[in-house]
Amino acid sequence: MLLALLISNSVGNILVERYHGVPAEERLHWRSFLVKLGADNLRGAKNEELLVASHKSVYIVYTVLGDVSVYVVGKDEYDELALAEVIFVITSTIKDVCGKPPTERLFLDKYGRICLCLDEIVWTGILENTDKDRIKRLIRLKPPTEFS
Repeated sequence: MLLALLISNSVGNILVERYHGVPAEERLHWRSFLVKLGADNLRGAKNEELLVASHKSVYIVYTVLGDVSVYVVGKDEYDELALAEVIFVITSTIKDVCGKPPTERLFLDKYGRICLCLDEIVWTGILENTDKDRIKRLIRLKPPTEFS
């Protein structure tokens, strides 16, 4: 299961977070752990260079994309190889939505569309769609009132 998906800016402020099967009392721990992990290891990392960590029998794959950092946390069948595929789909979709690796401002300008894409990629902790064209078709079907 995919336990968490977090996207933060370059100073560690959370822009998007999605948890699946993580108790509310553990979310703060994961949030601070992932941001610290990124602060310690993503300085000087190249765009889309994947970094891997393990913590409490779960796997973490994270990367930097423009001015944002993307973290995915999984367990069981979502090992580091599966998470690498998940993060590849997420980063390529964000680049497609933004037109390039995003600045924080561009990311926030496209926030609604990015969230719709993330919902189509990962649903209730399971990788749902990996095909970018299918994701684009599916988010066009959503009425604008469903933006959050």
